[in-house]
Amino acid sequence: MFPVSEDETDRVKIKENAITIKSYGLPMIFWGYLIAIIVVVTAMYLAVSGAITKLIATEDTINVVLAYSVLAIIYGLPSLLIALYFYEKSITKKANLVTIQHKVFWIPVMKKVVELEDSDAIELHHFMDSPNVAKMRAQPELKGFENRGYFELFATNKNGKVVFLDRHSRKADIIKIRDLLRKY
Repeated sequence: MFPVSEDETDRVKIKENAITIKSYGLPMIFWGYLIAIIVVVTAMYLAVSGAITKLIATEDTINVVLAYSVLAIIYGLPSLLIALYFYEKSITKKANLVTIQHKVFWIPVMKKVVELEDSDAIELHHFMDSPNVAKMRAQPELKGFENRGYFELFATNKNGKVVFLDRHSRKADIIKIRDLLRKY
């Protein structure tokens, strides 16, 4: 999720007629989930570490490959999860240029620069990929189960190609993000 106003100074940077918005991190409850997952994986490692050591000591190639595969999963899973928790996406807009940057541990891993056909070439599209059965039945008790779909923000480059910027389930928030980007 991205901030929706210029007032959020920790996530929105404005300088030299350009704006940069950065995505929010995960809520604290997810960090609790991460700790629980790491505790479970550590317990699994402690339970099988003796057997893995014995398998590595054997001369059977299949056993050694199997042992190293298990170790790769045991070490790789928490590492991958921690990297996902430190993922950040930022969108920078200045005149006709939009830069989308992805970072892990504050290190840029992917960057895409889009030259817009004009400074307002940022559009919103609504998608509803399943039938809205609760709305078709028009029963008040089903109001909370209505499928409202989701909204995607796209930028159109100078060649007419559409580039994905962001997705949101709340229309009001994605409109504010679009208007914030169009402002610069």
